[in-house]
Amino acid sequence: NDTGAGKHWSDNEVRALINIWSDEKIQQMLEGATRNKEIFEEIARRLMKRGIDRDWKQCRTKYKNLKYEYRALQKENEHLGNPRRKMRFYDEVDCILRRQPLGTSGWGCESSSLLSGTKNFSDEMK
Repeated sequence: NDTGAGKHWSDNEVRALINIWSDEKIQQMLEGATRNKEIFEEIARRLMKRGIDRDWKQCRTKYKNLKYEYRALQKENEHLGNPRRKMRFYDEVDCILRRQPLGTSGWGCESSSLLSGTKNFSDEMK
């Protein structure tokens, strides 16, 4: 049973996944969830609406890989000071993972390239 889990994600697919991941409702569902199949099924449905055919396992794997790569890079940078490696979509993932749930204005990614870039992306898909 080949689900295509190893199929390469294009930049547009990753941007769409990150955009959906950055949604406040998705963030709230992911926080503290241990059984998260339903969340990734919802993410896969939202990707399908944008014309991206990925199943929930592919979405979960890509999500986990982005988080893992980000955290590994954070640790490496703490030890080395100057980053020697770069990660695609670092700023976007950083914005999501470092969000501060405290405060009245929600999280502070509105001015980042994440939202400015992906709002246009969703308009392109119409």
